Amino acid sequence: MNTIRLNNGNEIPQIGVGTWTLRGNTARQNVRMAIEAGFRHIDTAQGYENEAEVGQGIADSGIGREALFVTTKVATNIMREGAASVRHSIDESLARLNCGYIDLLLIHWPVKDCVKPTWQVMEEYVGRGLVKSIGVSNFNRHHLDDLLTYAEIRPVVNQIEVHPLLTQEYNIAFNQSLGIQVEAWGPFGQGDIDVIGHPLLQKLAAKYQKTAAQIVLRWIVQRELITIPRAKPSHFAENLDIMTFSLSDADMQSIGNLNQNQRSNALNDPESFPW
Repeated sequence: MNTIRLNNGNEIPQIGVGTWTLRGNTARQNVRMAIEAGFRHIDTAQGYENEAEVGQGIADSGIGREALFVTTKVATNIMREGAASVRHSIDESLARLNCGYIDLLLIHWPVKDCVKPTWQVMEEYVGRGLVKSIGVSNFNRHHLDDLLTYAEIRPVVNQIEVHPLLTQEYNIAFNQSLGIQVEAWGPFGQGDIDVIGHPLLQKLAAKYQKTAAQIVLRWIVQRELITIPRAKPSHFAENLDIMTFSLSDADMQSIGNLNQNQRSNALNDPESFPW
């Protein structure tokens, strides 16, 4: 499994499994099966309401904790309640996951007037050794500019929506200029966005004798990004196989040219936030 070095020296597996929408025994089983298939990077969030099941899936796998990279995120409603609630929520996440520590803790969305107190609590947990790395999700340049005026620890990751119809060239370049790694969520699009069915991706799938989904994931990792496609057991082997081939520079550019700045949901646009 390829890894990427974060700005604090820690390593993150370049491809992981996302658990959004997974609940109950399905979440538990899918996480266990993902780890058994070879994945070592598991992504969840307080807002997904499945941290306990993710933790159970990790325990069921029998893999040593040090071999895994576990991410969770502080929910927006918790941020609005203040630092004490954020602190309590992190304690609860640690208890639900039941794996000793969190490898990466993210602010799930930028919330006006709530990022600073949340970030400072997260820094406390790094100091206590209960969280190894901290970062953000869905932050644009002005959100990062503000955070960096007071952060004692620089974010290691910004997790944002990235797929061939939303290439995020500007945001990615800006994050990378700050030494912040970009992690792509929603690599195949969501809702009404049909990334996989695009004729160009179907054509490239035939050319490389891969699936269109593999072409998309290869395009992402070849941009030196991290990604977390949904944890679907039928696709585990397929997703891991993306490290066995490369796209030509011309094909990389052709996929990049598909950009339409098309988000899966207008509410997912951090630019629409009132600050």
